[in-house]
Formats: sequence, C-alpha cells, structure tokens
Amino acid sequence: MLFSYSIPLFILWRRIDRKKDRECYILDYECHKPADDRKLDTQSSGQVILRNKNLGLNEYKFLLRAIVSSGIGEQTYGPRIIFAGQEENPTLQDSITEMEEFFHDSIGKLLARSGIAPKEIDVLVVNVSMQSLVPSLPARIINHYKLREDVKVYNLTGMGCSASLVSVNIVQNIFKIYKNAYALVVTSESLSPNWYSGSDRSMILANCLFRSGGCAVLLTNKRALRHRAMLKLKCLVRTHHGASDESYDCCIQREDDQGRSGFHLGKSLPKVATRALVDNLREIAPKILPVRELLRFMVVSFIRKYWSHGSAKGGTSPKPVINFKTGVDHFCIHTGGKAVIDGIGASLDLSKYDLEPARMTLHRFGNTSACSLWYVLGYMEAKRRLKRGDRVLMMSFGAGFKCNSCLWEVIRDLGDAGNVWADCIDSYPPNSLANPFMVKFGWINNELDPSTFVFPPTS
Repeated sequence: MLFSYSIPLFILWRRIDRKKDRECYILDYECHKPADDRKLDTQSSGQVILRNKNLGLNEYKFLLRAIVSSGIGEQTYGPRIIFAGQEENPTLQDSITEMEEFFHDSIGKLLARSGIAPKEIDVLVVNVSMQSLVPSLPARIINHYKLREDVKVYNLTGMGCSASLVSVNIVQNIFKIYKNAYALVVTSESLSPNWYSGSDRSMILANCLFRSGGCAVLLTNKRALRHRAMLKLKCLVRTHHGASDESYDCCIQREDDQGRSGFHLGKSLPKVATRALVDNLREIAPKILPVRELLRFMVVSFIRKYWSHGSAKGGTSPKPVINFKTGVDHFCIHTGGKAVIDGIGASLDLSKYDLEPARMTLHRFGNTSACSLWYVLGYMEAKRRLKRGDRVLMMSFGAGFKCNSCLWEVIRDLGDAGNVWADCIDSYPPNSLANPFMVKFGWINNELDPSTFVFPPTS
C-alpha cells in the first residue's frame, strides 16, 4: 500500500524538480565602452558630414533637424573607420577589428569577474545583424577564448534591434533540455561597413541614431548559483509581423539610386511599431499582470463599449488604459530614438521617472541596436533602483518587423559593482538634454539658395 502511494508522489517530485532546472538566470553582464578617441561630438560629426560630397543644403537642413531632435548627446561612440575618413571605402579588416575590439574587452572582463572559465561555457549565442564573416563571429570567439569543442553555437544575423531577446529565448529553450549549463550571449552591431554615404534621407537618418556598443551576458540554470544571480527570467513573448509588406519594408537594408547600400527607415515605421507593440502587450499582459488589473480593464472596457452604444449623443468615455505598473516596477525600453521612447511612454502611461533610463541611455550611448537594453539596465543598476523582488519589463523592436518583450525578477539588491555608467552616473540626468548642434550649425536654416550654398570649413 505504501509503495503504491509513493509512486505518484515520486513522479510529482520529479516533475517539480525538473521544472526547477529549467529556470534561466543572469549571473552577470558587461557593456562595452569604446575608447574616448571614438566619441562623436559636434565637431567630429560636422567633419564627417562635410566629407560627404553627395549632400546639399536641403540634406544639411534635414540632418540638423534630425540630430537636434534625436535625444542624442555628445558622448556617443562611432566606429574607428569614420575618424580615419574611410567610411566610403571600408575593408574587411575594419569590420573584424571593430568586432574583436568589443569581444576581447567585454567577454574577457565578464568571465574574469564571474570566475567562470571559458571551458565551462556550454552555449554560445552571438547576434550581430549586419555582419557575416567566414569563419563566423562565434568561431572567432571560440578560437580566441578556446571554448570546448562540444559547445553549442548559434549565430544570428539580420534580426535587428530585437536580437538580444531572441538570443535569450534560444538560451531559455536550451535550458529546458540541459541541466547545470552556462550560456554566453554576445550582442552588438557592425557599423564600419554599414555607414551610409549617400543622400537618401530615409537612409542618412540611421547615421544620426546608430552608435557603437556591445554587451556580453552570462546566463545559467544552475540552482546552486541562484544566490549569485542578478535576474531570473519569468516569461518572454515574441511578435513577428513579417507577413505584412508594410511591416517588412519599413526597416530594411537596401541600395539607393546610386547603388550605395544603407539602412532604410520608412515613414510608416511609427505605425508599424505601434501595431507590433499592441499585439505583443496583448499576449504578455495576462502573463505578468495581477488578475485584479485584468478584471478591472475588462469591466472598464465593457462599460465604455456599452456607454458608446447607449449614448444618445454618440459620445464616448475615455479609452481605458491597462496599468502595467500593477505588475511591473521598472521599464527597460529599447533606445530606438526619442520618438520610440515617447511613444511607448504615451501608450503605457509611463512617468518621467519610468522613461528616464531609456532617455539617458539614448543621450549617453545612442541607439546601440540590440545591445541597447543592457545599457538601459545598467543605468537602473548604477542608480541603485533594482531591489530584490522587483520586476523589470524589457521591450525591444527590430526589423522584420518584430516586437519582443520579457519580464525579469530581481534576485538580489543590485548596484554594488561599477558598470559602464560608473564614471558618469552622478551627472545624470543632466539639467538639459539639448545638444549644441543648433548653436554651431543653426545658421544653415538661414541659407535659402541651394545652388549657391557652400559649406564653410569646420574649425
């Protein structure tokens, strides 16, 4: 009799025990800070623009408006190739050097600080959307750090700014199969061969937003290391609207009329991003919000619908907004641009405090593509906002068009160790986010005749 009762109890225990091994923890992460000689301040940007002989007065005015309203400051970083004046003629070695500089810095620091030897890494996921080499970028990492020959390798390209969470999702699924594993996620973007030197406005806009950066993230599902972990993954949702031509075409790498390749950002991007965001939030909301908030939203929505049908004057009550703050303490938003951050803030009714990490990251580091989320997280950590039990919602967008989001739980109070923000966090947020481009180049708006306009040499 005792034996017959013990069998189902044993099966139940095994299922619970197996589920525990499927957890996904972040042990540590390291954001890359390029050297100071790669900072793109106002003077450097002016020199780069002056070198582009394909630009005229109208393009200069467009660029000035874009930069002034971008939310980007003077401390962001660019690839070395533009400081050498070779952006129109990139070489293969330029691309390799840009990536290896990041790899050797961030991965080395991360492994040294965590005490994890390269031979202990079981899974390697690398995402660099606009760079594909032979041997692959993961192979270069494996060769440099001498990872094991049985390491499981995933190389992602073309996934855009949402690739970080795609990488985390891959690790999450692998952890469901393999116990006691370490995974290394490496995320960056290759700008050296992708700096646009033409005059197409939809493509030169990318030069105003994208900047150099990168991040290495160490994850594990080892229960014994839970006390060392920073964050625990609660859920992750991916939304892909690639079946829609409008969504597919709004962010795309292509050539202009003169055959110069670049990254096109279409006018339909805000509308496309909104659709993807709404669909993504619709799926993740039931997974992360308390039942009382979901019920409140349903009741208010029903009342509004009933009111609009029953009103003799045809008036409607205010549109109900679901309160994500009932299940989320911090919002880690992709720094796609000032309009992206403001749009998400308006959609979720977020406060200035909620949007501060994303806005400050955009100002300090620019749009660093898929790795931008980790710079935003680093800002929260440096400001000592992340306390044990807090819940962090990450949200990212990417070409395709994609919107990915996930929820992390903070395992322990964070903020003791210095990170990429350590040397400047005390100066943030600054009193003003205004950059000096209008002061230095505002005279361009007074020029009227494109045929006689001559850009004076920069001092």
